[in-house]
Amino acid sequence: QEEVGTDVIQTVRGKGLLNAMIITPNGDKNAMALCMEMKEMGLIAKPTHGDIIRFAPPLVISDQELSDGIQIIRDATYKLLTK
Repeated sequence: QEEVGTDVIQTVRGKGLLNAMIITPNGDKNAMALCMEMKEMGLIAKPTHGDIIRFAPPLVISDQELSDGIQIIRDATYKLLTK
C-alpha cells in the first residue's frame, strides 16, 4: 500500500507459493484490469470474484523469477492506478 501510494490493495493472503491479493475495485480498475496489465508485462494471474487475484507459480520457480514476478505486480499496480 505504501509503495504505490494507495489503499487499493486490501490484503495479501496465502501459504507458501499459493497466494491471493484482495483489492478494492474502483470502476474499471478491478482485478481483471490488473491481471491484464500483469499479462502484458509477462505474468499470468487468475482474477476471481471481481476483487481477488490468485497467484500459483510453479514449484520450481527460481529466486530471480520470483523477484521478477513481484516487480511485475508492483509495476502493473502502479501503471493501472496512474492511468
